[in-house]
Amino acid sequence: MKLLRLLVPVLLTLALAYYIYTPMPDAIEQPWRLMMLNAVVRTFLHLDTLKHWLGFDHYSNAMKPSNDGSESFMNRFLRSDSTGGVVPGVKVSDITFAGIPVRVYEPPAGGEGHLRRGLMYFHGGGWTFGSCKEGPYDTLNHMVSDELNTVVVSVEYRLYPEVQFPVPYLDCLAAAKHLLSPEVLAKYAIDPERVAVAGDSAGGNLAAAVSQEISSDDSMSVKFSVQALIYPVLQALDFNTPSYLQNQNMPVLYRTLMVRFWMQYLGLDLSLLPQLLANNHSALQHSALTPELRSRIDWNVLLPQKYKKSYKPLIVEKGLQGVLKEVPGLLDVRAAPLLAGGEVLAKCPRAYILTCEYDVLRDDGLMYVRRLQDAGVAVSNDHYEGGFHGCFTFTEWPFEF
Repeated sequence: MKLLRLLVPVLLTLALAYYIYTPMPDAIEQPWRLMMLNAVVRTFLHLDTLKHWLGFDHYSNAMKPSNDGSESFMNRFLRSDSTGGVVPGVKVSDITFAGIPVRVYEPPAGGEGHLRRGLMYFHGGGWTFGSCKEGPYDTLNHMVSDELNTVVVSVEYRLYPEVQFPVPYLDCLAAAKHLLSPEVLAKYAIDPERVAVAGDSAGGNLAAAVSQEISSDDSMSVKFSVQALIYPVLQALDFNTPSYLQNQNMPVLYRTLMVRFWMQYLGLDLSLLPQLLANNHSALQHSALTPELRSRIDWNVLLPQKYKKSYKPLIVEKGLQGVLKEVPGLLDVRAAPLLAGGEVLAKCPRAYILTCEYDVLRDDGLMYVRRLQDAGVAVSNDHYEGGFHGCFTFTEWPFEF
């Protein structure tokens, strides 16, 4: 009996360690902290998937605010109890732009004859999770508004499962056009020559797509002067790029999870996940996927050699029948900005693109850097050799990196 009492806690400890432990590259700082974060996220996703199977709720609601505006349970667990994100003097307003909920941050400096910078921000979360009003995004927007004397407009676009593509894109585009109207710029004392659009992950996707559309719209008298894309997701035709393969099991964005986000966003049957992982949706048999379109995502040409390493392109002769007709979003530049033609990219504003070595989306960002540069756009690329997906927003204890 004494042996059993000793054995049970030992076995439980070993089981917990096995669940938490995930192999990490040597370049990752504080690997055990990332393992703990990954274990927390996985646990919430597993529990909420179980709730969904039992018919209680959809799994994605684990990271969403409730209908009464309170924080999600996931976010309450992850955030710090400190009030470090609240900056005295920054005025925060929850209003709507063209019917889309936004949170506006107005800095204490400027005004009365002094024009300020403007920034529209789209949060990440796989078009499924997140809120501009929660956790690190609220903290970030407070800081940017105060330190850069910037009016920040963070957009609460609609999410899956309530909506799918193109609704989140259309929400963001409507809010962007409203912000860029001369009346709104004048109301907030924003300099029309210094208005930027930015986003991380899925928000980077939306920022790139909105930037392309605004840049090509001759009816817009004011356009974005800068786009800032933080590890953006930009294409859904090749899930076998070097970064997708190298980092397929890397927290916190696994390869299978990113593909699932895409499938949800575009309305694909989730049972087709293995087919997409094998690139069967972009087989050579699809006449709609022309050589010109393929060249726009050809990582064997667009990536520097150091990122290609020893990986080889996966080219499938025959795959899923009719998938590109049934799911046109796969070829829609509003969903996949990397597919835009050079004539569209040439009109885009100068860009800042952040990429991380240990991120499945690394090559999406690096290919976009190359394509924008080839189109004559000025691009700054910060590549973090020890970075992983999500590191930009993990800024509060106990998961501060």
